[in-house]
Amino acid sequence: MRRFAYGLALICSSTFLHVPVQAQTRGVVELFTSQGCSSCPPADRLLAELASDPSLVVISVPIDYWDYLGWKDTLANPKNTARQKAYAHVRGDGQVYTPQAVVNGSVHALGSDKAAIERAIAKSRQSGAMSLAPLTLAFADGRINLAVAGVDGVPSSAEAWLCGLTKTATVIIARGENKGRTISYHNVVRRWVKLGDWAGHAGSWSIPSQSLTGDGIDEVAVLLQAGTMEKPKAILGAAFAGLH
Repeated sequence: MRRFAYGLALICSSTFLHVPVQAQTRGVVELFTSQGCSSCPPADRLLAELASDPSLVVISVPIDYWDYLGWKDTLANPKNTARQKAYAHVRGDGQVYTPQAVVNGSVHALGSDKAAIERAIAKSRQSGAMSLAPLTLAFADGRINLAVAGVDGVPSSAEAWLCGLTKTATVIIARGENKGRTISYHNVVRRWVKLGDWAGHAGSWSIPSQSLTGDGIDEVAVLLQAGTMEKPKAILGAAFAGLH
């Protein structure tokens, strides 16, 4: 496991389906990983295994803070790095490392430890994560549509985010700690699109499918998450679907 020093206290597109998709998810697993991290390949393989579980939404979130080690991550995005640091700040534990799995937006675990990830899913749900009824994600008339039911007593406002994903990205790594390895990454975040804000009322959002063209995007995940992108809190609901 590789840790990153964060502050003084921290350790180191196409044809669309025209039917609604109901998300029946118990957990969202975000794997913060890097092509420059020798500890990450086991976690990347585990993510592929978890992706076959229909009760999970799993996404690979490549970060860029190990680029100085000799290999620039070809999938990394500074927004992903900022998201990982924001999670650490909100949790207050200062833990920023790879491979790190952040589960349901609230609990972190070693990304290569399946048992720890399952424990994190259970722990986060006890605190209200993934408590909403299934979101409705539908593709019709060249648009991506999301609907959510109203809920009484929502403790805080939330945001709806759409993630454009690449199902599989295989990379030949020529330098750095993984020099000479060919590694496949799964459900890789290529784009973040904010759909809107949510304060507990029934709501819906719609964007043109063309918003996700390019970058090899062939899947989408939607996250309804308490807080903001700068201060992310528990994920309340999620949905996932392929675009083809």
